[in-house]
Amino acid sequence: MSGLLTGLPAEQLTAVVAALRARGETVATAESLTAGLLTAALTSVPGSSAVVRGGVVVYATELKTSLAGVPETLLAERGPVDAEVAVALAEGARDRCGASIGIGLTGVAGPDPQDGKPVGTVYVALAGPRGVRSVALTEPGSRESVRAGAVRAALQLLAHDLGTLDG
Repeated sequence: MSGLLTGLPAEQLTAVVAALRARGETVATAESLTAGLLTAALTSVPGSSAVVRGGVVVYATELKTSLAGVPETLLAERGPVDAEVAVALAEGARDRCGASIGIGLTGVAGPDPQDGKPVGTVYVALAGPRGVRSVALTEPGSRESVRAGAVRAALQLLAHDLGTLDG
């Protein structure tokens, strides 16, 4: 699943899990457009239960607040597809799941735009002991390719944070 879903080699996923173990760190997710695909990719690695705390699927906007702790005012001001919302999702995942690192994903997979944001708009954020990082990207293509691109971006962000991916 890992290579097909993310386009990343299984070795890279294994390296991320190994780096988390070596550092004594854990990860949790708050996923909107990916609906659990990131957690599925991480847990495809044998031994990942030692480092993956869990995650929340917050597909519905109101669940971003109730399950992931995103402030209602932020959602009202910015909408659910926003860079600051991705950061709040990451921080919420970290806090709610008791993890060292939280990753938040939000975006528009299609088929229609959402709140004025075009299909393919993706925001990914990571909150952890080395700070907060986020990326915004536009993923072209089908619904599946947008979701796979979001997962790939999240895994690359995590790999960069852990020092297992240069750049």
